[in-house]
Amino acid sequence: MENKREVHASVKDERLVEKRRDQMIRGAVSLFKQKGFHRTTTREIAKAAGFSIGTLYEYIRTKEDVLYLVCDSIYEQVRLELEELDIDQGTVDSLKLGIAHYFQVMDRMQDEVLVMYQEAKSLSKDALPYVLRKELEMVAMVEKLIVRCVETGELELDEHQIHMLAQNVFVQGQMWGFRRWALQKRYSLQEYIDLQVELLFAGVTGFEKQRRTGGVV
Repeated sequence: MENKREVHASVKDERLVEKRRDQMIRGAVSLFKQKGFHRTTTREIAKAAGFSIGTLYEYIRTKEDVLYLVCDSIYEQVRLELEELDIDQGTVDSLKLGIAHYFQVMDRMQDEVLVMYQEAKSLSKDALPYVLRKELEMVAMVEKLIVRCVETGELELDEHQIHMLAQNVFVQGQMWGFRRWALQKRYSLQEYIDLQVELLFAGVTGFEKQRRTGGVV
């Protein structure tokens, strides 16, 4: 996996750095969503975060650094959620649970996800590949859950099918954030998760190894 991009901070207290950057992310996400990346100033980010512009520059060097931090925070939350699962089980139930956890992260961080996609175009040419790699690494986490089900014999999928299923799961999770304004009129988050998992697995059922060999699931 790609390591975090180095964002310089002159403060050495790691806990304080994490706290201040969390404040910064929350303030910046709100501003980026309202005004866009280019129209938002670092002074406005500092004010929204609750500290001075001088303090802000103790934790970042450029406004672009904030987008890195937003991207990394999404990645870290997905990683932490999925690491809590016992993926070695390699069962369809554990895969469904992993998908539900991922969807829940996308719900909690929908503003961050929206900003990341809206403002990725604002990143420099050397910075954009980093954000795109982080996205691919999140897809790879979902893919790992599917691969384990194949390894245990729960599913019988080839490499291309595994990758496409992981991509589908990834996009369906993000859809709640992008389309929540319409979806929440009909579904709660849990209803959305249950229905999406049901629809995803309606397409996967034919690949369950026990079914294909005439066994009992």
